[in-house]
Amino acid sequence: MKDVLDFTHESRQVRVVFRPGAATSATAGEAAALGLRRLLVVCGSRGTATARAVADSLGPACVGLHDGARMHVPVEVADRAVEVARAAGADGLVAVGGGSSIGLGKAVAVRTGLPLIAVPSTYSGSEMTSVWGLTEHGAKRTGRDPVVLPRSVVYDPELTLSLPVPLSVTSGVNAVAHAVEALYAPDGSPLTALMAEEGIRAMAAALPAVADVPDSLEARGRALYGAWLCGSCLGATTMGLHHKLCHVLGGTFGLPHAETHTVVLPYALAYNAPAVPDAAAAVARALDTHDAPRALRSLAERLGAPRTLAELGLGEADLAVAAAQTAGQAYANPRAITTEGALTVLRAAYEGAEPEFPET
Repeated sequence: MKDVLDFTHESRQVRVVFRPGAATSATAGEAAALGLRRLLVVCGSRGTATARAVADSLGPACVGLHDGARMHVPVEVADRAVEVARAAGADGLVAVGGGSSIGLGKAVAVRTGLPLIAVPSTYSGSEMTSVWGLTEHGAKRTGRDPVVLPRSVVYDPELTLSLPVPLSVTSGVNAVAHAVEALYAPDGSPLTALMAEEGIRAMAAALPAVADVPDSLEARGRALYGAWLCGSCLGATTMGLHHKLCHVLGGTFGLPHAETHTVVLPYALAYNAPAVPDAAAAVARALDTHDAPRALRSLAERLGAPRTLAELGLGEADLAVAAAQTAGQAYANPRAITTEGALTVLRAAYEGAEPEFPET
């Protein structure tokens, strides 16, 4: 973490509405406050019923519902959504669902300039960032653009009640990954450090409660609160090794997004920890432990999450390719990344070894 008296912090304006029932009671008002009168609702095929309820709540301001969102936002999927938005004469977008739906909304926004409202139904945290991503020719590329940052985010814990426990767990650990990397990002600040530690603490406490009582609105609300904080951290800082590894694994090899983040996180943190002991200590405090990487892995395992990249379908022969792609990208990370270093992390995550990488 940076010294408390040496930082730059930029706040981005996002209006947040957080309460049960807000998806259908508040979204129309948020759109009206933004002066939007022709809204296209975007979602994935599995979230159509929820998105339809939001679309119905918009009344005549809704000009269509497009359910074409797919994981990692393939470029052809984005192209089609842009066509639909333009054909409908949309003046704004409402993305309803998880990271794939919000990612599609961002992909349309970055190409058209249309303002975006996000109504998240998972804990991905994408709704709080200006990061967009597209997958093309087996590679995922990302960027930042203020135009894709949602103008309004409507958090409704009721939308997450139907999120299966396994996906709730991996989605929640995905959010934790945003906060972990924010703690050692070169552009972090005291504010992001506070949000990151609180976000990790909130999510780590909420996920076991969600697993025990999946229909607990309180537990779901606390997890969504944690996701808001963790996503805000990602929105304020740059990404490091963990996110780059996951982008390669998802974009090139098609591994599932949240599950991949869950498996990789303890190993990426263990690799970086010797170079950022203060950040590792902050994660440990949030988890009430002395060994943050092992605690993260234990939390995920205890709640039934996947343990290895092999379980997710990665082949052993893919490890060297993924390592070379990760090391070949330019990005900030507290510990230098070589192909050998990336391969060490990937192999440990592939095998499910102990997350420990002393600095050499």
